Amino acid sequence: MGERSVVELAESLAKGKHGHYVRGVCFISKEPVKEYIELPSYDDVVKSHDKFIEMFGIFYDNNDPVSGRGLYQKQDTRYLIHNPPALYLTQAELDKVYSLPFELDAHPLHKKEGEIRALNTIRFSITSHRGCYGECNFCSIAVHQGRRVRWRSEDSIVNEAKRFVSHPEFKGIISDIGGPTANMYGFECSVKEKSGPCTDKRCLYPDVCDALVPNHKGQMNILKRVSQIKGVKKVFVASGIRHDLVLEDRKYGDSYLKQIVENHTSGQMKLAPEHTEDEVLALMGKPKIDLLLKFREKFFRYTKNAGKKQFLTYYFIAAHPGSTIKHMRRMKEFINKNLKIVPEQVQIFTPLPLTWSSVMYATGKNPFTMEKLFVEKNRNTRELQKKIITENYPNKPAKSKRYRFK
Repeated sequence: MGERSVVELAESLAKGKHGHYVRGVCFISKEPVKEYIELPSYDDVVKSHDKFIEMFGIFYDNNDPVSGRGLYQKQDTRYLIHNPPALYLTQAELDKVYSLPFELDAHPLHKKEGEIRALNTIRFSITSHRGCYGECNFCSIAVHQGRRVRWRSEDSIVNEAKRFVSHPEFKGIISDIGGPTANMYGFECSVKEKSGPCTDKRCLYPDVCDALVPNHKGQMNILKRVSQIKGVKKVFVASGIRHDLVLEDRKYGDSYLKQIVENHTSGQMKLAPEHTEDEVLALMGKPKIDLLLKFREKFFRYTKNAGKKQFLTYYFIAAHPGSTIKHMRRMKEFINKNLKIVPEQVQIFTPLPLTWSSVMYATGKNPFTMEKLFVEKNRNTRELQKKIITENYPNKPAKSKRYRFK
């Protein structure tokens, strides 16, 4: 996140300095910075998949302000210098940023072009925290927001909700209080805060690490306080929930889910299992599917007890590296049997920058084992992987010769 770097760079330039010392800044130089880590050169990365994987691994491991070091890479006769990441904003600084008088509207230059309907879903939503320790391999949030979660104070969030009430277009509905994942608010790994993220294990994969103790009490308090503000009719949580964290919270998990089901679900709750097959889930960095079924049972039990008719919405990905037609057919069988739906929220994998899954897509290798990996790149077959899940037809092989099966 760039607030600190932008301000420091602007102050440096205002003083007539180049700003090359500012954390979070990259620049071109004739010479490398000796104390920084050298990445494989651009030419080597272009020629070798293994070098590309090595480069990304070094880059990924140096993206935390506590443990990250500066990097440099040779580009022809010059060097790209990548300073260490900017220090995260403190809670007081986060609170200050979100207390600024934002307009909650589109810029006049765009507003005159017509209605921006997407604005309606976020205008009266609240960002409670930044960062994500989920580290899903297909998602870039762990890099651009960080693998450490930082959260605003309860008072800061409540005060922002109070400001909504005086807005002429506010109708009493706060569409979301959350972040990259709503229920990561208020708890982190103490080890990570002191020494940076671990390089040999992850917080949530394959299981929730013992050093991370989920505690949903903070978000429960915020939702309750905001709901009690005069002029607020309803507060929803719409930014997605990690069901494994809810199940791992032995003290508050059940009461949190009960509160969300009874008061903060707008008809449906969003979950992101992404796949059902263990081989593909491992490549995605997602938990095994049995946790989803446990969560699902609790959700519908609490929904029934509340006398409501609510649903779960599941996000799935087709054609992720490692995913084959056979995987998708087994996934279809699982969904039919256990979820009893025809999913609509299915996307065909897109290789995003700064993600391990993109490395898999580009190299055809599992970057963690260096073994060859099947990657579906045929456009028609990528579409077929999605259709297997989204179309409500008997699970039979397609006959079109356009499709190749593996």
